[in-house]
Amino acid sequence: MRRTITRGGFTLSEVVMASLLLTIAIVPILKGLTITSLNSVIIERRTRSLCLAQGKLNQIKANALYNFSNDYGETGTDMGDSYFCNVIQTAVNSNLKALSVSVGFDDDGDSLLSSGETEITLQTQIAKRW
Repeated sequence: MRRTITRGGFTLSEVVMASLLLTIAIVPILKGLTITSLNSVIIERRTRSLCLAQGKLNQIKANALYNFSNDYGETGTDMGDSYFCNVIQTAVNSNLKALSVSVGFDDDGDSLLSSGETEITLQTQIAKRW
């Protein structure tokens, strides 16, 4: 009994077809990875802005405990790493103030937080303790 040895391999047409299919499949995969990367940056900026805004609110609340009469309004406060903060204070009455803290990343590099750059806005009210 004689055995015939056959060599396994790919023909040129099979290689061309496989390359074509891979090329067609890679384009949407790369596009999806690009979108995922951009979304990751957006989520990271919003998370950082939220942490900075919460920290600013906590700082104001702690200060207002003993210095309620201070004006806490600020514009363009540098929070570090190109993040900026705006604080708007509104007097509700003599014993109550409304605060709005906006934080975002300075995309255009003008050292100001414009409305299009705001990532997060937190609002609260603080009351005079005594």
